[in-house]
Amino acid sequence: MSDSSSPRTAHTFELSTAELLDIRGLLTRAFHGDFGDQDWDHSLGGVHALVHEDGLLVAHGSVIQRRVIHAHRSLRVGYVEAVAVRADRRRRGLGGLVMDTLERVIDGAYEFGALSASDDGAELYRARGWQVWEGRIETLGPDGVVHLPDEEGSTYLRPAVNHPLPEPSGALIFDWRDGDAL
Repeated sequence: MSDSSSPRTAHTFELSTAELLDIRGLLTRAFHGDFGDQDWDHSLGGVHALVHEDGLLVAHGSVIQRRVIHAHRSLRVGYVEAVAVRADRRRRGLGGLVMDTLERVIDGAYEFGALSASDDGAELYRARGWQVWEGRIETLGPDGVVHLPDEEGSTYLRPAVNHPLPEPSGALIFDWRDGDAL
């Protein structure tokens, strides 16, 4: 168990069934039931940041690898998923602690970070230096490249240490996944 001053990190494979159920419960409550099976699947397979207080899971986020094509290059991107804080523990910096941890992972393993922000979450990310992607957003689906205009304006990027962000003159083409592409 860790306290709020030291988030625990673990890859999905290191988490027990009970821990995974605890995370899923936190996410379901934090997103008011609007966190489905595909959302859950998207948050798995990477590094999780978990904050506990008094033995309770109070905050979570994960960063998973995505492939993004930009300017004829395939880039390894740390994609942030499932950031949530218990309702009774919000506005105390716990989301920032989770993001500190995930951003360290991005800095050490990826060319840049990306995420799709809700209206509620956008303020946290902007305050941390994440920037709205001003270019086109697409995904490489089973039938080819698909434009995602609804994702434009809510997709945020953050450069990893010693890596510049891509130029917005070209599209970011994200790898395909079931459910929401971003």
